[in-house]
Amino acid sequence: MGAHRFVGHDGVELAWHEVGVGRPFILLPGFGGVGSLMLEYGPAGVLAEHGHRVVLPDTRGSGDSARPRDVAGYPADVLADDGFALIEHLGLGEGEYDLGGYSLGARIVVRMLARGAEPGRAVVAGQGLAKVSGVQGGGANHRVLTALVDGTAIEPDSADARTAQAISRGGSDPQALLHVMNSLVPTSEADLRRITVPTLVAIGDRDERSDADELAALMRNARFIRVPGDHASAFVAPELATALVEFLDVEDSGRPLG
Repeated sequence: MGAHRFVGHDGVELAWHEVGVGRPFILLPGFGGVGSLMLEYGPAGVLAEHGHRVVLPDTRGSGDSARPRDVAGYPADVLADDGFALIEHLGLGEGEYDLGGYSLGARIVVRMLARGAEPGRAVVAGQGLAKVSGVQGGGANHRVLTALVDGTAIEPDSADARTAQAISRGGSDPQALLHVMNSLVPTSEADLRRITVPTLVAIGDRDERSDADELAALMRNARFIRVPGDHASAFVAPELATALVEFLDVEDSGRPLG
């Protein structure tokens, strides 16, 4: 399936893929940012079978989107800006679409909600409070990307080596991904409390982000669930796909969650 194109607010050409027809559900990818991979793995196919048009963008710096090498191509909160540009390009108004993300994508969904995005419903999956509201960047991914960019040796057979291999397999540019990580902006707890969009917060029962329930508790209209799996495997768990279908297939998308 070929990529569709749109332009970010700063003129950078970006890409998205899609599957299915029906109500639009924009699903933002996790670290690595290749939306087309979610056509093969995860809930996109199931959602398409249940009457959703699933829109899967490639993050700038990854996939079929442009990969600026200069840091100027990655201003603060640029991934949220790109999300808004995509909604605008698709001509979607208030309540005319749903918005979700997994892992890093979920963090961007929260940023968009905090900045006024108005989907009918939102999904924040594979993400916890500390990652959303705490200091951004750092961590294993940042460490590995820095080593790849600097040409620093990574210990063979280590967790960092496996992360480096995954980055290489995905065809992403380490420098671009490092710029992406450095562009991330935290969402304060005060801003989380102001989000009123009905939101499903989902996490794997073996995910190390054990504070996802705390994230849901701060949001005024959120439902929290656990599905089987760790951070990687929960995304492809059939239980997650089922939960998304049940959550999104509600006629009155604006009613408070129980």
